[in-house]
Amino acid sequence: MAGLTSTGTAAISGLTPTAPAPPTATALMPAPTATALMPMAVQPKLQLIKSDRSAHLFSSSDDKAVVKQIIATHSPDGREIDTRSLLRLVEDILQRATPTVILTPQTHQELVDDKVHHIDVVGMLEALAYTIHRISCEITCKCSGGGDAHSTTMVLFNSLTSYTWDAKVVIAMAAFAVSYGEFWLTAQLHTVNPLAKSVALLKQLPDILEHTDALKPRFDALNNLIRVMLDVTKCIIQFKDIPSDYISLENPDMAMALAHIPTAVYWTIRSVVACSSQIISLIGLGHEYITATTEAWELSSLAHKLSNIHGHLMKQLELLYRYIGEKKHVEAFQTLLRLFEAVHIDNMKILKAMISSKDELPLVDGATKKRVSVDVLRRKIVMLFISDLDISHEELFVLIQIYNDTHQHRADRNYEVVWLPVTDRHFPWDNSKEQTFNRLVSDMPWYSLYHPSLLEPAVVRYIREIWHFDKRPQLVVLDPQGKVVCPNALHMMWIWGSLAFPFTSNREEALWKDETWRLEFLVDEIDPVLLGWIREGRHVCLYGGEDIAWIRQFTTAMRRVSQEARVPLEMVYVGKSSPRDRVRKAITVIANEKLSGYWQDPVMVWFFWVRLESMWHSKMQHGRTIDNDPIMQEVVTMLTFDGGDEGWAIVSRGSLDMVKANGRKMVDCLGQFDKWKANVESEGFVPALTNALVPFQTTEHCSRLILPGDIGRIKERVVCAECKRPMEKFVLYRCCND
Repeated sequence: MAGLTSTGTAAISGLTPTAPAPPTATALMPAPTATALMPMAVQPKLQLIKSDRSAHLFSSSDDKAVVKQIIATHSPDGREIDTRSLLRLVEDILQRATPTVILTPQTHQELVDDKVHHIDVVGMLEALAYTIHRISCEITCKCSGGGDAHSTTMVLFNSLTSYTWDAKVVIAMAAFAVSYGEFWLTAQLHTVNPLAKSVALLKQLPDILEHTDALKPRFDALNNLIRVMLDVTKCIIQFKDIPSDYISLENPDMAMALAHIPTAVYWTIRSVVACSSQIISLIGLGHEYITATTEAWELSSLAHKLSNIHGHLMKQLELLYRYIGEKKHVEAFQTLLRLFEAVHIDNMKILKAMISSKDELPLVDGATKKRVSVDVLRRKIVMLFISDLDISHEELFVLIQIYNDTHQHRADRNYEVVWLPVTDRHFPWDNSKEQTFNRLVSDMPWYSLYHPSLLEPAVVRYIREIWHFDKRPQLVVLDPQGKVVCPNALHMMWIWGSLAFPFTSNREEALWKDETWRLEFLVDEIDPVLLGWIREGRHVCLYGGEDIAWIRQFTTAMRRVSQEARVPLEMVYVGKSSPRDRVRKAITVIANEKLSGYWQDPVMVWFFWVRLESMWHSKMQHGRTIDNDPIMQEVVTMLTFDGGDEGWAIVSRGSLDMVKANGRKMVDCLGQFDKWKANVESEGFVPALTNALVPFQTTEHCSRLILPGDIGRIKERVVCAECKRPMEKFVLYRCCND
């Protein structure tokens, strides 16, 4: 990025931490007798190195003045270098040059990995090899001559004047990697290679390696500093790679971040000098110098300083990436809006924008469990099954059954379903969620997203804001051109199953026109036996609730009335939409006391109520209310029954006659059967019961309607199904895991 050629000085002082206190003089100074025994040629060199470091490495120089000095040397000529690839090669050398690894004749050497020697890197090094060699020689010469660290660092900056900031630091790191790698290559091979052994003798490496325990603190400090140097260098390259399309150099966060780059480059190159000095100082020095601890402290202090710089740069990067991420998010969201408004020849643009921005094989085929591309959906009706990981067993079971029934014995499927799992990314993805996700994918016969992370944040936002997804699963239908033809087909699938194909809003409207409110429609295929009774014209009673006392009272009264009226009656308990545990307890009592028939499978109870909720959703999607739609009025009445604490009952004969009432009214009316039983023979049982219930309609009542989800779609005015007056609105949060 061109921004890395610009500079600033204001932020430098904030990057200069207080260095930890050095060890005491007693701990640092070798004993006089030991020094006196050292070779005369070594003593001046040792004094020179120690004097240089103690006097200059951490001198309290003016940071701003230093920055001005290095900026004065900065004059890039516009040449571009692939610093990221070069750094990978440098990192490979530094990681393999491990001080603790010494080869023996029995050691198996690992095979050479050519990934870091890519042809692009080789071509780039043809142009950079001489520069890297020259910088390496300058470092070796200056460090061997005993020059102070700052002066040596400035020499390197003058030699690298025509390069960008990231190129300066990577070339300096490469120059260090050459000498560092050669040093440890000789050390590692000196026991197995005659040439390496001879070179090691000249450098007195065997003496050094004999004292690896004494040198361990220094080697540990050296490795730690090298690690931090690599971290800072990677940060500097990241700043260069920040896309200018999303953030300008004038951005305050960007300008502040770029102001710290010269400081980071300076201290990284200065650390290169310090590390090089450490390696050079080991050659030809005696045991007394080897055991000194000052050098380890100096390296640790430099690492401490660079770590602070790295931490600051990472915070700046985080701010910038967050800013860029927000801009990309808005851009991607706007792209989705435009795509869904446009006309396409097929559905590929839409589906690739929704599903496959990161991966060429983003889907898992439910039949083969193999990964596939989005192309398998080209020009097909696609139903996007959107949910979180909390899908109920009943919901998934029924949906799979409908899907399999639709596609049974068909070579070509009429439509394809794709599961898009929407997860809350504010909570970490853990093993429990991974296991739940894998279990769901293994159960689903349709296509699934390979992993929830492949769903981009902009897509999640579109799903939530435009398609109004909020926890409750939904099925968005796209035609072969990618146009949304139904915002949620799950409701019509629950109501009509495969009859709703091709699951468009127009098809839904047509199905409602042919529908009337009758017991067959209410029960559908949930209970084939019950449907048989209805077709035979029998009297059938469905009842629900969870109050065991009322259930006993009602079933006893209804059985007595049916016997006295000589009307064979089949009673079936259909429970309550929630809570499930209390419904199971009620079923146990009904079964043990043989009060009536009941549905043993909890899926049947769930499906009965979810179909009623789906009828409400479906009608709402088409703008229907209880004021203008008789079926909607019946559905709301049933949901009102379910929302109350009492029981309720529906009595029907065949498909023609049907009467319903809440539990208290029904029991009171049955209790006064003697007053209206004479009408049963002339009118019929259901009409007689209907007329008998009229006096029990009171103006004093409390109806509770719990509407299922879609808060944004619920109208402000909802009237009572019983008295037709506006109902008061509350907000209810309910957990049904009881």
